[in-house]
Amino acid sequence: MSPRWWAVLTLVALAGGLAVAALSRIPWRRLPAPRPDQLAALAGLPADQVRRARAFRSRLRPANYGSMVVGLAVALVLGFSPAGAALVAACARPVGDQWIARAVLGGLAVVFLSALLTVPFAAWRHAVNKQFGLSTQGWGGWAVDVLKGYALLAVLGGAALLGFYAVTRATPRWWWAYGAAGAAALMVLLSFVFPVLFEPIFNKFAPMPDSQLRTELLALAARDGVPVRDVLVADASRRTRAVNAYVSGFGATRRIVVYDTLLREASPAEVVSVAAHELAHARYGDVVTGTLLGALGAASAVIATYLIGFWSGLLRLAGVDSVAEPRSIALLLALASLAGVVAGPVQNLVSRRIEAHADGHALALTADPATFEAMQTRLSMVNLGDPDPNRWEHLLFASHPSTVERIAAARAYARAAPQAGQDAG
Repeated sequence: MSPRWWAVLTLVALAGGLAVAALSRIPWRRLPAPRPDQLAALAGLPADQVRRARAFRSRLRPANYGSMVVGLAVALVLGFSPAGAALVAACARPVGDQWIARAVLGGLAVVFLSALLTVPFAAWRHAVNKQFGLSTQGWGGWAVDVLKGYALLAVLGGAALLGFYAVTRATPRWWWAYGAAGAAALMVLLSFVFPVLFEPIFNKFAPMPDSQLRTELLALAARDGVPVRDVLVADASRRTRAVNAYVSGFGATRRIVVYDTLLREASPAEVVSVAAHELAHARYGDVVTGTLLGALGAASAVIATYLIGFWSGLLRLAGVDSVAEPRSIALLLALASLAGVVAGPVQNLVSRRIEAHADGHALALTADPATFEAMQTRLSMVNLGDPDPNRWEHLLFASHPSTVERIAAARAYARAAPQAGQDAG
């Protein structure tokens, strides 16, 4: 059997594995609360703060959509014309036009061209954040963060491009197999090392001082059966007023991370409520689920790229002879951009189901729906989130349930809890 048919069979197997993993590990059954309950929750929120949050989101919308449109347009123009291949070759020519130069210099040029053209939209968003008081960061600090992000992208992107094209040269017939394995391994590796190596690039972390809150958080994790090494405080306030917390790391590196803004804005009980939600992700292996789905998806993408490489008309359109040569980088980026447009809403649907499940776990763990509701209200108002966003925007772009969905779910839990206690008695 030819390598092409082996690739087809492997892709089918990976697709099957992806479907099984998605069906078995994602809590699909948890549906949003009924719409009348959501409207009742919306009516209970401060009307002036809801208007302010919606005004904020309205001011951000042109920058968000503009960035998406420009980024996609640049990727498509470069990928589906000879322009991308010519750019890669032009970047490599001054240093001898070697394949390494094409892969790294040319590849990063293609990636950064799209990124640089969307910088004005990022600046627009930062200006709006500052105007509404959500951002506490000056333009100098913002620029430094942008440069840090580009530096990280250059290191990781350059290494990935160099590795990919080294494999295509070393094994011309079977590169798809090695490339798929490497892509999957890279996804797993980044899941483990990102919290330890990359988070400190953007934030400073300090152990939470001994206090009743720290004791409660560690006791909550122990009661939930989630081993936690420490409780850290992130200096988020030097960038934003937004409040948040999360559980980071695996095994010996797992820690509860709390924004210093959350400690200032919320009561200790509300911090515990947020932590209970985040512990659910660790308890149910949501990061493992995401890593597994990401690894299977990355491997599938490499094999799909190999098979698309037999589409001669597409190669002619891009001005390249093969997807295994560095001049095809722009074409691959265009295909990835289109795949992202299609996959994005599905990924967000998965995320909303996982987050709703974590909400349910937090309610059960704390048995305090009133505090949960208060915390969701605070999150929405401080972070200037629209508590009841446009339905289509929510379906396409939201990674979490809306605030009114979460409040309605808390009220449903409160109504059911007394009945559950009576049944148990």
